[in-house]
Amino acid sequence: MDAADRIAKAFGMTDEVWQRHANPWSVWTRFAAIPLLLLAIWSRTWIGWWSLLAVAAVVVWLFVNPRAFPPVREPRGWAARGIYGERAWVRHRDLVTPDHRAVLRLLVTLGVIGFGTIIWGLIALEVWPTLFGATVVVIAQLWRIDRFGWLWERHEAQRS
Repeated sequence: MDAADRIAKAFGMTDEVWQRHANPWSVWTRFAAIPLLLLAIWSRTWIGWWSLLAVAAVVVWLFVNPRAFPPVREPRGWAARGIYGERAWVRHRDLVTPDHRAVLRLLVTLGVIGFGTIIWGLIALEVWPTLFGATVVVIAQLWRIDRFGWLWERHEAQRS
């Protein structure tokens, strides 16, 4: 079991939860949570320890989010295909060709760099690294979803 499997299990990602997470509202509201989380952490300078309540609210939302929307049974949209592709990747790693594994590793690396830049910006209370890091994380995640959508289409073509 690798990290992706452990994360999926820790978040209780059953088939039903994956289908609900494939709802575009789930995908886009998770992206909308990024600036809210950054603002909640940044707010420590204005409201002190009360900022932990705002951080907790966003973290709770990120856990509830994949369960909050109606399930998508047939992934037709871009976001739904991406989430179905991610689920297929978690279950069947052999679906990903070596060249796409390299791209996925690059995207994870970019995400980690972006996340590190966010942390630097939040610790130093510097706007540019916080926004730059968030931009890198979002772009890497969007590209990753796009790749997983491609994977889903390939997976479905092989099953037909």
